[in-house]
Amino acid sequence: TVRNARGADLYPVSDDESRVLPIQSKALSKRFPVPLGRSLDTLRSDWWVVTINANTAAPTCYVLTKDEVKAAAQRGTSQAGAVSYWLAPKSYALPHYEEAWHRLGTPSAAEILKFPTETLPSPVTSPSSDGRLTP
Repeated sequence: TVRNARGADLYPVSDDESRVLPIQSKALSKRFPVPLGRSLDTLRSDWWVVTINANTAAPTCYVLTKDEVKAAAQRGTSQAGAVSYWLAPKSYALPHYEEAWHRLGTPSAAEILKFPTETLPSPVTSPSSDGRLTP
């Protein structure tokens, strides 16, 4: 995520560009806990990919759903009373999540964003007299 912006990091798109599957990605240099923030209610993307050893020649990815992340999340409270959540390695580094790209499969209707054709811009056909492309 760029500068801790909220939302997905990856947006795979269908060949005809009518479907998008937002994926939250967390890249870690080692097998560390994944910070999830102060509330599980702010988790957005339906799919999560946790990558460990991300800066090596042999990274490993784990593919989880948002519901799986929420169910496995651990909660802690600092001495100052601040609540935070994280996903422990023992919860994500499991064989059934490891390199489980097949889990993404064909997205269900709840997981894809469908764009009505009437909201898409018209295709660009030619440059205008001022050099800008116009429909």
